[in-house]
Amino acid sequence: MMKFALVGCGRIAKRHAELLGNQAIDGASLSAVCDVVPERAEALGNQFSVPWFTDMHEMMRAVEVDAVSILTESGLHAQHAIELAPYGKSILVEKPMALTLVDADRMIEACDLNGVRLFVIKQNRFNVPVVKLREALEAGRFGKLILGTVRVRWCRPQSYYDQASWRGTWAMDGGVLTNQASHHVDLLEWMMGDVESVQAMSTRALADIEAEDTAVVTLKFANGALGIIEATTAARPTDLEGSISILGENGTVVIGGFAVNKMETWRFTEEQAGDDEVMARYSVNPPSVYGFGHQAYYEHVVEAHRNSTPHLVDGIKGRRSLELISAIYEAIETGRKVDLKFNPAYCRLGKAS
Repeated sequence: MMKFALVGCGRIAKRHAELLGNQAIDGASLSAVCDVVPERAEALGNQFSVPWFTDMHEMMRAVEVDAVSILTESGLHAQHAIELAPYGKSILVEKPMALTLVDADRMIEACDLNGVRLFVIKQNRFNVPVVKLREALEAGRFGKLILGTVRVRWCRPQSYYDQASWRGTWAMDGGVLTNQASHHVDLLEWMMGDVESVQAMSTRALADIEAEDTAVVTLKFANGALGIIEATTAARPTDLEGSISILGENGTVVIGGFAVNKMETWRFTEEQAGDDEVMARYSVNPPSVYGFGHQAYYEHVVEAHRNSTPHLVDGIKGRRSLELISAIYEAIETGRKVDLKFNPAYCRLGKAS
């Protein structure tokens, strides 16, 4: 049994605790929770009958664990990972892994020095239709890639941002690109390949925050394909869409729904056995925008831990999508095309205003 501890007992922690604390993951259990706000730690600990702490070092010394999931504010991910690495336990970190490339590099170095496996949580890669899309891509069914698009049209009213003072700040969170759309940015790059350059614009359409609530991005990939990112938390009155579209010379796939969960288009010039069943078999209706991917992700972590097999998103791969997001912010600030790779100069992410 792989024993997990949670650091951070906020909104996303409830999803992790439900899976681990309710034995939804074969071979995994919840051993302890921690939060600097005693009421949050106590509530989650009591709900799942596990010890709760307000100091993660005290927790690590008191409880036997195999892995720690870092679920704190994005701006604290690096600090917490670096401080936890010397305990020699596997580390899982929610998206984004950090807010600056320097911090991401420090995390990777700390885990390497201590022989710790670093898992960056990108649960949407495990969504059922996304897995099917990736299989088609790896099989070469698209041929030459032409255009990749992701759309995140979600509703986050001002009350959401007012829940915590760090939400929507540059130093601790960033905007829709860093928070809500980071999984979709990761999916687009995973499917389409390395990005050559980006151009972007953003605005604060409805939210009273430091960072953006709406952004549009155009991308040029190294393989010559183009891409579009459309992201907003200003959809009203409810969540509308979280989607990805991949167009190639030999086919098109569109996955929609509000959490990249519904196969909407599956067409290829050369049909294969099973294509006629894809639309029905590879659509799921998740209970929330978190989807079902966290369960599959934890199962993947347990499998990797048991058999010492490679994991899908390590620190290097997690850094890759952070570099792209940083380049997008650089393009927003400068109003110019930004080439990858680059050294951030104007990107405000991870910096106090």
